[in-house]
Amino acid sequence: MKKYIYLISVLILTVTVSCGIYSFTGGSTGDAETIQVDFFPNSARLVEPTLSQSFTLALQDLFLRQTNLKLTNAGGDLHLEGEITQYRVTPIAATADQRAAQSRLTIAIRVRFYNRLIEEDNFEQTFSFYSDYDGNLQLTGNVLEAAYDEIFERITQDIFNASVAKW
Repeated sequence: MKKYIYLISVLILTVTVSCGIYSFTGGSTGDAETIQVDFFPNSARLVEPTLSQSFTLALQDLFLRQTNLKLTNAGGDLHLEGEITQYRVTPIAATADQRAAQSRLTIAIRVRFYNRLIEEDNFEQTFSFYSDYDGNLQLTGNVLEAAYDEIFERITQDIFNASVAKW
């Protein structure tokens, strides 16, 4: 009986300790406690008024949801900054009468990541993604919101993976 109690105690201890090390999101923030995500201004030729604010909030939300980091305005252990460098709408398929049957919104964002605790993790990289939509629709309202959701989900996850997940 003592043998089983000892075995169960060791098993419980192992599981408890393991859960503290493993992250279900795959992100490892090390000893970092804070993250600073600066406003990402739109430097693209075509400027969408709500893009900068929407992207910055999406990136902040992802890090707050998938890590235990606290958001700070200055002096963060981890620091993300950059700018939106491309906002482009292009036709990708045409109808028989030479109208766009499908269009594509492409957004590119240059990101600089700084890790004050492990400086060799610092990088500067451009991330981009696109969303296709019916060419007969205007890129406003729900169509624009759906495109942003798709693009931001991919780009923010790519930034997360490059900065703390090391993928």
